[in-house]
Amino acid sequence: MTPGTALPAQTYRVTRADLVRYAGASLDFNPIHWSDRRATEVGLPGVIAHGMFTMALAGRAVTTWAGPDAVIEFSVRFARPVVVPDDEEGAEVTVGGTVLTVSDGVAEVDLAVTSGGDKVLSLARARMRL
Repeated sequence: MTPGTALPAQTYRVTRADLVRYAGASLDFNPIHWSDRRATEVGLPGVIAHGMFTMALAGRAVTTWAGPDAVIEFSVRFARPVVVPDDEEGAEVTVGGTVLTVSDGVAEVDLAVTSGGDKVLSLARARMRL
């Protein structure tokens, strides 16, 4: 790995069923994650994925690239919600990465996390042991 190396994009499908499972695991039953009516009442375009679920998908990509024991640091900011339609297809979240620096066996990676062509996480970075 050298600076400028593009890491292979990882794409994950998110369905309403995934949101229900995540709500149960996280105990976050906010209706914006399962009710179109409630989501639109508060100004959202529809049901959205939990922000931490979206972050977890980015983390999954990082561990795919580096292995779970190699991640030193991982951080993101939430930029836009992932809208999940009520159909069998759901939404896709794609995570790509570009190596920024490599020093002393540690790579710093800039993550590009998108859904529907929109950047959903910003300032997404990971540091991993090589």
